[in-house]
Amino acid sequence: MFYRSDENRPEALRHNPFKAIVAPRPIGWISTLDAEGRPNLAPYSFFNGIADAPMMVMFASTGSKPGESGAKDSAANAEATGEFCCNLVSEPLLQAMNVTSAHYPAGVNEFEEAGLEMAPCELIAPPRVRAAPANLECRVWQVIRLPGAENRLVIGQVVGLHIREEYVHDGIFDVTLARPVARLGYRDYCTVREVFALARPGE
Repeated sequence: MFYRSDENRPEALRHNPFKAIVAPRPIGWISTLDAEGRPNLAPYSFFNGIADAPMMVMFASTGSKPGESGAKDSAANAEATGEFCCNLVSEPLLQAMNVTSAHYPAGVNEFEEAGLEMAPCELIAPPRVRAAPANLECRVWQVIRLPGAENRLVIGQVVGLHIREEYVHDGIFDVTLARPVARLGYRDYCTVREVFALARPGE
């Protein structure tokens, strides 16, 4: 089947398949501070690493919160303050992450709503999720306004990394121990339980 993205979906597709095709997507659990210094925490599945020298990540915020105008809190806060932290969502933190995905009014502390302990960052002001296996402290490099209502791409340079030592094994950050959660389409998620190695030709 084929259909144009600007036309109606075929009847066989009850729901938009786009997010199920672009999957799995890592989750950027983004913590920020607003202009008044109030913490915010929200998950974004349009998230990824985009460079490693220097280390850079991106998250994209799409649309506004229901019934409101303007960018969602994480993007607005990151743009206003120039800082954000990416917290790794592990399988034990799945339900807490889901709690923070709700559309809370601006100023609500999602750490408290989800029963999560905040920990200070070293180089930036926003707090981090203490229980996360790893946290990436970031300074905003650029915010790009994308086509669509309030769609924004936030690019940050990683200036510091926190890694819980129990997830380091034989000199590597072991994802089978951390069990990161990824987003699929619709309401579906997955987690890393098994990995395999594959060398490039000639290596």
